[in-house]
Parts: sequence; structure tokens; C-alpha cells
Amino acid sequence: MSVIYILISISIIVAVFFLYAFIKAVKSGQYDDEYTPSVRMLFDDELKKNTNKKPIQTIKEKQV
Repeated sequence: MSVIYILISISIIVAVFFLYAFIKAVKSGQYDDEYTPSVRMLFDDELKKNTNKKPIQTIKEKQV
């Protein structure tokens, strides 16, 4: 039974260490996305072309 207490305490220590490392990486800007905004402007025209399609008419609109 004492082995379980040792393993739980070690796992909590490891989990706290990884949480600390993750928070430190986020605060230092490790996960900031610097690539996508520069590429997004290249594909902006394609998105505008696809949204300018003619709307689909319903049956009631066709009868009028």
C-alpha cells in the first residue's frame, strides 16, 4: 500500500513540473502563431471569390 502513496506523490510532482513548464512556455510566447497571419492575406482573395456566388433560389422564389 505504501508503494501506491509513493507513486501518487511522484506523479503529482511530475504533473506540477509539466504544468509549470507549459505555463512558462505560454507566457514566453512559445505558442504564438507568427506564420498564419502572413499566409492568410495570400488566400484572402480566394475566400472572397467563393462567397460571391449567386444565392440558391427556393421554389417559391422561382414561381414568382
